[in-house]
Amino acid sequence: MSQNHYQVLGVAPTATAAEIKRAYRQLVVRYHPDKHGGDLRYEDQFKAVAVAYRVLGDPGRRASYDFQLAQAARRAEDVRRQQQHRPATQHVYGVPMPPPAPLRTRPPAGSHERHYQRIPRQRPGFNRRDWVLTLLFLLGIALFALAVKVTMDRVTAASNYKDGMQAYGRGQLAAAYSFMDETLHFRPDYAPALRRRAELELLANRDPRAARADFQAALLQPQPRRRAADMLFRLARCETDLGLPTAAELNFTRALVLDSTLSAAYLARGTARLLDLAQPEKGLADLDYGLAQRRRAGAATPWHYVQVRGLALTALGRYDSARTAYFEVLQARPRDGRTHFLLGRLAGRTGDTTAACEFYRRALLLGYEYARTAEEKCR
Repeated sequence: MSQNHYQVLGVAPTATAAEIKRAYRQLVVRYHPDKHGGDLRYEDQFKAVAVAYRVLGDPGRRASYDFQLAQAARRAEDVRRQQQHRPATQHVYGVPMPPPAPLRTRPPAGSHERHYQRIPRQRPGFNRRDWVLTLLFLLGIALFALAVKVTMDRVTAASNYKDGMQAYGRGQLAAAYSFMDETLHFRPDYAPALRRRAELELLANRDPRAARADFQAALLQPQPRRRAADMLFRLARCETDLGLPTAAELNFTRALVLDSTLSAAYLARGTARLLDLAQPEKGLADLDYGLAQRRRAGAATPWHYVQVRGLALTALGRYDSARTAYFEVLQARPRDGRTHFLLGRLAGRTGDTTAACEFYRRALLLGYEYARTAEEKCR
């Protein structure tokens, strides 16, 4: 055979001992005569593989074999070089030399020496790994689209909220309400927009029910204490308008827990306790505390609540204190018909019908129409 031992094993001359051993084991299995029914061709190849491994598997024999291969290669190269450079008419010692012999090579292997292994055709199909990668890819696309939508919604909501606040500042309540509504379309849980829309529903639409829903939704989000107290106060005012005095009192109290300096909440809770819950003592205490806070802060006196305080004093039978409260209001607002009417009711309760009728007449002259029925009874 023209093949050397390396070619028989199908390894490079620089192959390691492990690679030679692995190639030997594969070829022994492939060419074993028992697998081919005693075919002599495979038996010869099996023997050649065994001989090659006997030489190359031993380090000493392999070194000697490598040296022999190197020597044979060197001699073959010298012969080839001499044949290429020797002219056909060269004479050596006067004797003409024959032309160089052509370089002989082994003819190509015939079909009986070729060993083909048919590779079975595999039908393309998705395995588990392919399905996982596909699902991860689709999930990534969905998350990316969701992130883009959320970002664009937030940007649009912020722009609409800014425009709404500018319109609010200019007094354009309808435009401001429209911008806040658009803001909440893109960010339904945006607390500042919910708070502003609730305020606009009270100012522009006179809709305490819708305002109450917006205040409740805004309070579900974390808020600073003072802002939460203000929203609870406004929520309680909506509930008072809707005829829910118990809920209103509860939210007034929650607002005062968060901000005890909120005098408007004391005054509103006192009014609700007096007029809606029939608790004049608690109502009077709240009204007194709220009015005292206003005076300490140097703020203007809310005369309406001074009138309500007079009502609480009247309900408790403290008529002189109630009369003093009403006259205090008259001193500040002498043309307030409602105060004259309340003085008339107080005089009627104490049995002074002459004074009561005079106060009713003055209230009617000042345009307080609720006094007409009482004034007619005096005629």
